Amino acid sequence: MKRFSLVVLALFGGLAFLATSPEAPAQKKKGGIPVEYRKTVEKGLDWLAKDQNADGHWSSDGDNYPVSMTGLAGVALLMEGSTAKTGKYAKNIRKAVDWLLARDNKGGARDGLIADTNNQMEKIRYMYGQGYAILFLSCVYGDEENKERREVLKDVLTRGVKYIGAAQSSIGGWYYTSKAEGGDNDEGSVTITQVQALRAAKNAGIPVPNEVIKKAQDYLKLSTTTQGGGVIYRAIKGGNPPAFGGEKPALTAAAISCGFSAGDYKSDIVKKWFKFCKEKIGYGAGASFGHDDYTHYYWGQALYMLGDDGWEKLFGATPADQRLTWTGYRNAMFKYLQSQQGADGSWQPRGGWGVGRVFATSVNLTIMQLDKGTLPIHQR
Repeated sequence: MKRFSLVVLALFGGLAFLATSPEAPAQKKKGGIPVEYRKTVEKGLDWLAKDQNADGHWSSDGDNYPVSMTGLAGVALLMEGSTAKTGKYAKNIRKAVDWLLARDNKGGARDGLIADTNNQMEKIRYMYGQGYAILFLSCVYGDEENKERREVLKDVLTRGVKYIGAAQSSIGGWYYTSKAEGGDNDEGSVTITQVQALRAAKNAGIPVPNEVIKKAQDYLKLSTTTQGGGVIYRAIKGGNPPAFGGEKPALTAAAISCGFSAGDYKSDIVKKWFKFCKEKIGYGAGASFGHDDYTHYYWGQALYMLGDDGWEKLFGATPADQRLTWTGYRNAMFKYLQSQQGADGSWQPRGGWGVGRVFATSVNLTIMQLDKGTLPIHQR
């Protein structure tokens, strides 16, 4: 199996120096996932494959958010090592790709948007779906060897990236709908979704305008409180970020996981984000604080990229019990996730908020498969 392996620098280059700690040799021999959690992951993947609809899509409770759920679930299956051509879940991945390609809007004002416009819930929040679809299809594109199929994916991704750029607000963020349809509004969670999608597309060789990235970087800076160090829900147009107040742990973790481009990386702001999250985000049993699944989807990725020696590279010599490490997070979090898995292999949403079992299961499988380093988007 060929795995597309461009160096991840475009949007995450600022953290590249953190990703120098090698995995232990024994860990590599075990295929990444610790042995005691392999069955947990297998059960989760099998449940996800069985829950896929006959036409190829996944959805949340009541058939909501089909594009978003299909993108997230598709990535979880790709992380297992399957592609659209080979592997245990190849058929599921192909069906998901076909379903998303059929939702590509070609021509007109929405050219490049991947959306199920007949779904009422997604109709008013389609930018989430756009981000997760571009993320998934970019990862698929990297392994596609069929020339005709590659051209189709390249066209969809190229126009999809262009649509994301056109949908960006005047100050660099994104909203549930496009700039034109959303009144030039923006907010943090949709912004993070687009930034990660653009990074995946760039990794795959799809052109991404530098000005779009620069504006997104500026938006994250505007969204960071000057003294609190966390990311707020929405940047203030025409103003400066507040000193304290309104910081969101989930969005701050997401900002770390997406990172900055190599050219604009500022270690001071990354330090602020890490310090804020260290104080606000717990893990393991009893660490629920709301938006748990969403928070750990990004926090897990951030700590994986941090590795076991990244904290000291950022902050200098630090006592072991006062620094964050991927191993520490993994030991506590994986054990907790294993205890929370249902008998059928799925997970219920945690933290009093969620959008169903497909979302929770896809998120937890993403976290538990990071050690595989299968996709460029998740490689150190």
